[in-house]
Amino acid sequence: MKVIATYNIKGGVGKTAAAVNLALLAAREGAPTLVWDLDPQGAASYYFRIKPKIKGGGKRLVQGKRDLDDFIRGTDYHLLDLLPADFSYRNMDLFLEQAKNPVRQLRKLLRPFKSEYYYVFLDCPPSISLVSENIFEAAGAILVPTIPTPLSLRTYQQIRKFFRQQALDTVKVLPFFSMVDRRKQLHRSIVDAPPDYMENLLQTAIPYDSNVERMGTHRAPLAEFAPNTRSAHCYQALWEDIKQQLDRRK
Repeated sequence: MKVIATYNIKGGVGKTAAAVNLALLAAREGAPTLVWDLDPQGAASYYFRIKPKIKGGGKRLVQGKRDLDDFIRGTDYHLLDLLPADFSYRNMDLFLEQAKNPVRQLRKLLRPFKSEYYYVFLDCPPSISLVSENIFEAAGAILVPTIPTPLSLRTYQQIRKFFRQQALDTVKVLPFFSMVDRRKQLHRSIVDAPPDYMENLLQTAIPYDSNVERMGTHRAPLAEFAPNTRSAHCYQALWEDIKQQLDRRK
């Protein structure tokens, strides 16, 4: 089972769009895939037309007192399931603090699905917290969508710094440029000549495109309602890049 997180401290950079689009591509290749919507805003759940609600709240689930399997829902897509968000996830740090081995709780919860899913995508809330530390432990790859602007690059550096301070494996961190508008000189200059500190940079950039915004209107991934658009092709190319990175680590 390969656990892939879409993560950034910043919101609005394309984390959820990446998780939803990449997960569908994985499932369409015949790989049983699960998306866990960890963001209390529930955007991934919304895209998949599933109510962001965990019966009884997330506390008992996160503390291992309820099986995750009780809450997993099938989506409209073959081989693609969703563990929906819940607004109680806003308190997930508190729930994790009360669990044994709080930094490794998500990894423990996912372990029973090792033979059921080939890929698990974690759509993550924008923060550095006990939740994100759990994500860093559980995930084999952490995709970091980064807008090509100085502030977004600064955020990426903060993530790298946190990994170094906590002696975490920075090889897991896979940045890619997101929401790229090549009409802007700043975007062009950063994408064409990325900073040296962007190690393991994935080669495919996701363009700024109204079709990605329309995912909220259609409540579906791009491959479903706009498969021939530039953005859909870019997500496909990005998925190929990610698989290559994962294969190198076998």
